[in-house]
Amino acid sequence: MRRLKSALSAVALTLVLGGCVNVMDDVLDPAPHLQPIPAALMAQMRAKGMTPSSPILVRVFKQESELEVWKQAAGGRYELLKTYPMCRWSGKLGPKVKEGDRQAPEGFYTVTAGLLNPKSQYYLSFNLGYPNRLERALGHTGDSLMVHGACASVGCFAMTDEAMGEIYALARDALAGEKKSFQVQAFPFRMTPENMARYRSDPNIAFWRNLKEGYDAFRIRRQEPKISSCGRRYVFDVPDEIAKTLDPLAECPPSVTGGTPDLLAVSAADEEAVKAILSTRQPSKPVAYVDGGMHPSYLQTLRKLGPEGLARASSMKRVPISRPDVLLGAASSDAR
Repeated sequence: MRRLKSALSAVALTLVLGGCVNVMDDVLDPAPHLQPIPAALMAQMRAKGMTPSSPILVRVFKQESELEVWKQAAGGRYELLKTYPMCRWSGKLGPKVKEGDRQAPEGFYTVTAGLLNPKSQYYLSFNLGYPNRLERALGHTGDSLMVHGACASVGCFAMTDEAMGEIYALARDALAGEKKSFQVQAFPFRMTPENMARYRSDPNIAFWRNLKEGYDAFRIRRQEPKISSCGRRYVFDVPDEIAKTLDPLAECPPSVTGGTPDLLAVSAADEEAVKAILSTRQPSKPVAYVDGGMHPSYLQTLRKLGPEGLARASSMKRVPISRPDVLLGAASSDAR
């Protein structure tokens, strides 16, 4: 049965080369969208004062190939619930700009129940809602950018089926609560001083500094930041009466450009840390991605397979890896 499921997945994946398309493959699992949150994860939630309907927030990091699920705890602040190794993402570090560039998005996205897809060809999925309001204003194109299972990606963030089943259940149950959306924050890397120094010469550094403002807002406050845009950039936690007047392409008014004292202090401290790194030592070299990446735990499993695994790992830019949660065996345990 496992060989049959693997073969069916491989056939399905060869039919979808241009993007993340959503068609149900009933043979693999008749109702994966109904699976409950695992008991062990429920126990962790109870220990933190969380319920299944408590709001969630998702953070994605390309360089580290990790996806985090945060959940609102009893005190109202978000706490990290679980970090999942990402099985595959495509493209390079940097935002998605146009249809067909194979880039996975970077930015801030809002997911509602209507963007969950229980009938995905990629096991289960949810749509990020790319392009968002700022990206549409900037003329960015593309659609159907997902977080999904099946471990193959053309512009999406791919997980093993086991991991995606958990993430989908968490999203489904959270959206059944009072908050009818959750935020996805997609970053090129963890926005530490080391990484900001490492990529200081990258053409995307100005954009990444803007993303870091939202990264810092959540890091310090542990609340979902409100996302607005003006001046061709994101602005954060702007009062609603001002946010509704902002034009993504128009210059930002002075009232939204100053920043709050807590975030300005964090930004200044990180800038000093970057300067110290550059003055005392050379930062680590930037990571050169040919076409996406995979979490080290999965790469290690591929390498253990010998020449076949090494061939898969070295040719990832051309060959989607079909269902390593089935084909590689031990890889699936990494996502539990």
